Amino acid sequence: MGIDIRLPIGLLFSLLGIILTAYGLLGDSARYQQSLGVNVNLWWGIVLFAFGLIMFLLGRGAVRAALREAASRSDSNAHP
Repeated sequence: MGIDIRLPIGLLFSLLGIILTAYGLLGDSARYQQSLGVNVNLWWGIVLFAFGLIMFLLGRGAVRAALREAASRSDSNAHP
């Protein structure tokens, strides 16, 4: 069984989202004058984190389902 690609992608996007959100929260508010006062780093950090979390949870669910299926197959083969 190979690794589900959603797991590392989810972790990567979650980590980037956390970093960008922290930068948006701790950064200088004067930087956001160009974007009409909208803290773009904060909002996109939240979006990236949410996307990463969804991808990670979907990948984790798929891995669990594959493990359950493999366990049920081995149980059915052990007891004829």
